[in-house]
Amino acid sequence: MKVSTLKALSPADGRYADKVGALRDIFSEYGLIRFRVLVEVRWLQCLADEDEVTELAPLSNVMKDVLNHIVDDFSLDDAQRVKSIEQQTNHDVKAVEYYIRERLGAGPETAALKDFLHFACTSEDINNLAYALMLRAARTDVLLPQMRELCTRLRGMARDYAGIAMLSRTHGQPASPTTVGKEIANVVARLERAQQQFREVVIRGKFNGAVGNYNAHTVAYPIADWPAITNRLIASLGLDANSHTTQIEPHDWMAEYAHALSRYNTILIDFCRDIWGYISIGYFRQKPAAGEVGSSTMPHKVNPIDFENAEGNFGLANALLSHFAEKLPVSRWQRDLTDSTVQRNFGVAIAYVVIALSSTLKGLGKLELHEDAIRDDIAVAWEVLAEAIQTVMRRYGIPQPYEQLKELTRGQSVNQELLASFIRTLAIPDAEKQRLLKLTPADYIGLATTLATEL
Repeated sequence: MKVSTLKALSPADGRYADKVGALRDIFSEYGLIRFRVLVEVRWLQCLADEDEVTELAPLSNVMKDVLNHIVDDFSLDDAQRVKSIEQQTNHDVKAVEYYIRERLGAGPETAALKDFLHFACTSEDINNLAYALMLRAARTDVLLPQMRELCTRLRGMARDYAGIAMLSRTHGQPASPTTVGKEIANVVARLERAQQQFREVVIRGKFNGAVGNYNAHTVAYPIADWPAITNRLIASLGLDANSHTTQIEPHDWMAEYAHALSRYNTILIDFCRDIWGYISIGYFRQKPAAGEVGSSTMPHKVNPIDFENAEGNFGLANALLSHFAEKLPVSRWQRDLTDSTVQRNFGVAIAYVVIALSSTLKGLGKLELHEDAIRDDIAVAWEVLAEAIQTVMRRYGIPQPYEQLKELTRGQSVNQELLASFIRTLAIPDAEKQRLLKLTPADYIGLATTLATEL
């Protein structure tokens, strides 16, 4: 049934539907069914390749094609057929098995194959691999490309603005200057580390039967090396095998995945808030879009809505990801079903991340650096040179350098003349004195430019 996005319960399927299209084939009900079909078919093919399973002959080329087409050509109509079967079975995984039986039809090879569909499996053997494949696809095909695009954009900004001095603010107060590029480079360095940690989370799977002991496998074929056989299946899907489980894979890796993604999101919440603040004080301006309205009553406004949208959606994603990480590794005894409903919401959390990343990129595309505002701000902040002066004084052994500058500058109106008069009284080498007299707040940026460009 087609439902208008105007009636969607979730903003991911309503207001932001156009931003999350890449996730639909992965996390939808259709996506889950498709991955279940893939796992069932690959297990059947795996069994046919095993010499120990003598009752199942190696697949002919024709049957290999039939099975591969069931996976490769899986369509919405096929998913709907599975759902129709589920109406009778009242069991979603069993409906997948019956669907494949139906697709195999009647033929010289199919009778034996049908008997080995879902062989020695519990539903969780199918489901845990399906969810693992879903999260792997989301990471590889959707999230990491967006993350790389964002880092590339920010890296370019860090390079372009590497030498533009700006006033720092610690505790909201004027502090030692930095450069615009260096502050963006800080974010890139954090994001790339978090991105690497997320990319390296090992995605695991189990395929060891009803309570994880290969009970059914070994009673049917006592001699077969079932751990090795199932490990080959899991590896063929691009996943790592977890050999010690109950009925369910314990989901520890899912918690690691959620935590790693949440940490990445948190860095961007920090970044979005900072950019929001810099827009507020005029360091950045936003390019107005034709026809766009910033306020329903104040015509002059161009609001930083993209960064606000990103912050909100990263927060929603993190709320769900935190719940995944806390809940999924916890299951009563050998299995309860509380994980099932929670896992169905993976796509919701990932959708919020995708929406937030899209908004961040959109917001960055609107930014224009307002160099005059930045230059005017730092030009009058002579008090920040107190650090420079007292540090040089320390080098040359002048008593109580910090205390002298504190007395001179704290709570005072500080200007170039005040500092110059003080510098001239210092018993330091003349060359050092001249260097301090020439120093301006905009020059006092240390290695900021180098650090920004070397990233």
